[in-house]
Amino acid sequence: MPISGCIAGRRRHAAVIAAAVICSTLFTGPDLAPAAAPSPSVPAPQLDWRPCVQDSRFDCATTKVPLDYRSPGRRTIELAVVKRKATGPGRRIGTLFFNPGGPGGPGTVQMPELYESFPRQVRERFDIVSWDPRGVGNSTAVNCFDSPGEADAWRAGNPVGFPVGERQRTTWIDAYKDLARRCRQRDPELLRHVSTADTARDLDQLRQAVGDPQLSYLGTSYGSFLGATYANLFPGKVRAMTLDSNIDPLAWTNHASDSDPRLPLFLRMGTDLGAAATLDRFLALCGSTTTDRCAFSAGGPKATRAKFDQLMQRLREHPLGEWTYGGTVGDVVNGLYTVHPGWTSLADRLQDLWQGRVPEQSSPPPPSPSPFPLPYLGDEQAGAVLCSDSPGPRDPGAYHALEEASSTRAGDVGRFWTWAAAPCATWPAEAANRYTGPWDHPTAHPVLVVGTTYDPATPYPDAQAMAKELANARLLTHNGYGHTALTNPSSCVKEYESRYFVDGTLPPAGATCQQDTPPFPAPKPHGGIATGGGGTAGIAS
Repeated sequence: MPISGCIAGRRRHAAVIAAAVICSTLFTGPDLAPAAAPSPSVPAPQLDWRPCVQDSRFDCATTKVPLDYRSPGRRTIELAVVKRKATGPGRRIGTLFFNPGGPGGPGTVQMPELYESFPRQVRERFDIVSWDPRGVGNSTAVNCFDSPGEADAWRAGNPVGFPVGERQRTTWIDAYKDLARRCRQRDPELLRHVSTADTARDLDQLRQAVGDPQLSYLGTSYGSFLGATYANLFPGKVRAMTLDSNIDPLAWTNHASDSDPRLPLFLRMGTDLGAAATLDRFLALCGSTTTDRCAFSAGGPKATRAKFDQLMQRLREHPLGEWTYGGTVGDVVNGLYTVHPGWTSLADRLQDLWQGRVPEQSSPPPPSPSPFPLPYLGDEQAGAVLCSDSPGPRDPGAYHALEEASSTRAGDVGRFWTWAAAPCATWPAEAANRYTGPWDHPTAHPVLVVGTTYDPATPYPDAQAMAKELANARLLTHNGYGHTALTNPSSCVKEYESRYFVDGTLPPAGATCQQDTPPFPAPKPHGGIATGGGGTAGIAS
């Protein structure tokens, strides 16, 4: 969505901008045709790179692309693009494009923030380029409010996390009806042209602009679905593509044969189940250690689980200040995304709530200088992509029953992930140019799929599905926790990715890596941290 998929750490945004994706919608009309038909030829855009004013280590550019690739001579929109040049003099291979997910993740903000997380060899051999996708951030953006204050006022009236009780459900539904009305009035044409297929065509334009004959790409979270779309629209242009923390393409398009098409996206993906499994591991590992390592520990896994359930029931009946039941569950889901320091900080907040204290909102570390100005990132930017692109239930009144069903199979986090999709029930636009498959066009080179076994947003079975559905893909299993291997690092995964990007070498079939540092590690005698081993799966150190 801290969260590689998108900017989602804020509790107030938890249900709407959660790292993977935010919402889904089911249109009552016929399914839109695949977008594989050739578009008119469009000249490559020009990238006038200049050192970024706010951080000269990066280069910045803006360029124009067609709003509608089927009518490229009409309206154009702007894309904001950022680059960090390869650091190895004379060893540059080309450009690696990066999409941080979301949808709605601004690459001009998140690539610089995450730059040091890229494998060293990749930073040495590739220029790393990212961009704010159409509709987002510093690019031509969906913005349905006249001022930041108006957006803040709209947001302040909504329940935090997800609605609890009939009154809050009514408030929630009415708020998103109002948002849909505002968006329809502002720029309805833009709303119809921010699909994943549109962005995949932008990506190919950017590839041409940097002069690479084929694409090298890393996509995390929603960026995996963008990568899969590109790979099937432009299969001959794939040089190397790593998809980290995956969305099952058939779940996104609502074409999976083994899921209920009446479910919203996250329940089709099994996100509620993945989040529940990750929460279970958090509580079990916390309960298996001491309170100096995990403050919420009750001395055993079962006791810690019972303590958590009691806390949730207490907050449901008696919120503690602004810490409501819905808001706390949203905070729990977001807190599971990044193991270090996320899990320890989450345990501290839960223990404060258990003891009747309002948790202190710890000051985040000062942000790295952003090459571009920090943009407006409203809920409607993520929604504009997902709501017009991924079918789901269109009746807002259906979500309460869906919530109850999901809570039966996934507990509290099932309620969160059900309502995360509900804003799309009243979204006003359908994508004019969706891609709905097929997903098995043979690519020029194989794709590397990375899946983390305990991922609270994009569950491991979705990575297995992605590897199966693509024509030529290799699955690398990351035995660990959190959302994306990029932000929950494994030196083993980084080594495999480096070899793959540099010379095309895939991991062996069935390869498995371990996370470098497990949750709640024991301090070493001399002040270091016992990591428990990184698990190199046969890779030489």
